[in-house]
Amino acid sequence: MPFDARKNLLVADTLLSVEDAEVLLEWLLKNPRGRINLSACTHLHTANLQVLMAARPKISVWPTLEPLAEWLKTALDKENKDHAKNDTGR
Repeated sequence: MPFDARKNLLVADTLLSVEDAEVLLEWLLKNPRGRINLSACTHLHTANLQVLMAARPKISVWPTLEPLAEWLKTALDKENKDHAKNDTGR
């Protein structure tokens, strides 16, 4: 199982494959205020990144693997800035 679902928290396993993106999306749709713990994650297929970019959930813990954490923070921060820019019309 790639995820451990708790009340309002989804804890990811080390590897999130393309198949896991559907599970992630379903959980986020059912838990729109849910948080994601990615501390154990060492590989994340880009399908999961697309889900995270679309849903924009709160990441409670970033991956401990620094290159992955930086990649995700950069991708998700850029996405958030682009959405804010579009919302303000600038």
